Amino acid sequence: MPITDEIKKTLGDPTPLYALAGAGDLAYEKLREVPGRVEALAADRKGAQEKATARIQEAQSLLTGAQVKVAETVTTLPTDLKALQERAQGFALQQVARAVELAVKAKETYDELAERGKVVVDKARPGTPDEAEPVAEITEIAEVAETAEVAEVAEVAEVAEVDAEPAPKKSARARKGAADAAE
Repeated sequence: MPITDEIKKTLGDPTPLYALAGAGDLAYEKLREVPGRVEALAADRKGAQEKATARIQEAQSLLTGAQVKVAETVTTLPTDLKALQERAQGFALQQVARAVELAVKAKETYDELAERGKVVVDKARPGTPDEAEPVAEITEIAEVAETAEVAEVAEVAEVAEVDAEPAPKKSARARKGAADAAE
């Protein structure tokens, strides 16, 4: 029974729905900014090309420097295994701390999206003056569709009843004639 209680609790929690609504709202907000950014980039195309060229040259110089650095590091690798082991353990501890930090940030972001989504969902609920009309229209459309479906189901049931009426029984002679014709 505890599993079913846990499932009910999980399914009854609206937080994931709120987080999804918040993520959608955030995406919508960011997409609205795209046309302005595209126009700005188009206006400053020459400046963007110059920046790209500068970044490429900078990346090439960093690559050359990195190659030299790697060569130096390889030649000066510590031969002491104990020192290497200590460095590896330190690195592992740093990565665990970083993973914990990222998990905390992810939880904070999830909670922020859930709060944002709750605001979006609350705005869309009936009773709020700005959004009541579209929600009422959607509700009306759903009711009309439901009524149409009920009418179609009733019509299909009537046809099924007519088709389900038993056919008159054939006499033995008619059955024998039908069997002979089938052969």
